[in-house]
Amino acid sequence: LALVVSGGHTELVYMPADGEFEIVGETRDDAAGEAYDKIGRVLGLPYPGGKVLDEMAHKGEDTYNFPRAMINEDNFDFSFSGLKSAVINAIHNARQKGDDLDPENVAASFQAAVVDVLVAKTIRAAKEKGIKQLLLAGGVAANKGLRQALTDAVASELPDVELIIPPLYLCGDNAAMIGAAAYTQYKAQDFASLSLNARPGLMLEN
Repeated sequence: LALVVSGGHTELVYMPADGEFEIVGETRDDAAGEAYDKIGRVLGLPYPGGKVLDEMAHKGEDTYNFPRAMINEDNFDFSFSGLKSAVINAIHNARQKGDDLDPENVAASFQAAVVDVLVAKTIRAAKEKGIKQLLLAGGVAANKGLRQALTDAVASELPDVELIIPPLYLCGDNAAMIGAAAYTQYKAQDFASLSLNARPGLMLEN
């Protein structure tokens, strides 16, 4: 089972074998990484804001109790647009009233809400599928809060499951990701014709 989290994707993908995919859960609106970037922009952070927000979150506390959307629903889908709106509204309301706003607490509260949902749904999907390996992938796999929370949850609830988290320097390396996928296709002797062109919206196919 792979939890793929980036600026464009938030998906749970079941992979029974190389080249076989089943998307068992995905975001219904914003991707998690997209929400990070939008919150970062409102806080005036440099783009992309995910890394800085993660660093801030470790200095703050979850004092705002932002919503954990869909965490208890009987599916493996995600939604982050409501959380994004709740955070932005809290920031704007505080600024309009002239209230003190602790950006590090905002970051910690936002990250806690994202990580709680990602981890809870991933653990549930892993148990339902009876998997042997769990993979964290995508740019947001570099998020230290998510890496630690998933590591702790697997150790506690899935002790027989192998958790695979790529080193930080590979989490944003698209070339390595494409190369790994290409190697799998090469082993299967699955080659494209010379008429192949770029398709940025290409979907996974079973």
